[in-house]
Amino acid sequence: MTYAKNPSRPERSCKARGSDLRVSFKNTRETAMAIRGLPLRRAQRFLRDVVKHKQAVVFHRFNGGVGRAAMAKQYKGKTQCRWPEKSCRYIQDLLTNAAANAEAKGLNPDNMFIEWIQVNAAQNQRRRTYRAHGRINAYMSHPCHVEVILTESETPVSRPQDIARTKKVKKVSKKKEARERMRSGMTVGGD
Repeated sequence: MTYAKNPSRPERSCKARGSDLRVSFKNTRETAMAIRGLPLRRAQRFLRDVVKHKQAVVFHRFNGGVGRAAMAKQYKGKTQCRWPEKSCRYIQDLLTNAAANAEAKGLNPDNMFIEWIQVNAAQNQRRRTYRAHGRINAYMSHPCHVEVILTESETPVSRPQDIARTKKVKKVSKKKEARERMRSGMTVGGD
């Protein structure tokens, strides 16, 4: 199977994908964008919270007709959000599968982050609905393909000044010094 992107470090990465998942393409795309780049455990916690309606998925692109909710205010300048439970459950299962693939490869799932997640629209599935006056209309579902790549995060490297246990003196601008003086009630000139 070919993926849309190759992992940056294939030996420290694992993949998982789902094809023709019968879950809304638009909702799943917005859910995937909400967790892209997050650490694996944090993404799983976010998805659990969305299912419990403790957090919301903000809709950026497919937001026509999406209602406004106060939970969207935690993201700057956004007002439209939803709680796509079915999409969250499908992506949770995919992340669980990717974590199992990481363990099978000898990687630590606790150190993994979502390097890449992509949702593509799959072929529509057809049904029919019966309308007034003997007419029949299409009643389509919009499934999707989802692929995810987890990569093990690199161990953080400490700065040279932290190794020597010395802290650099932080420079403070004149404007900030003046603001601090105003707050503390001090005056310049020693009155």
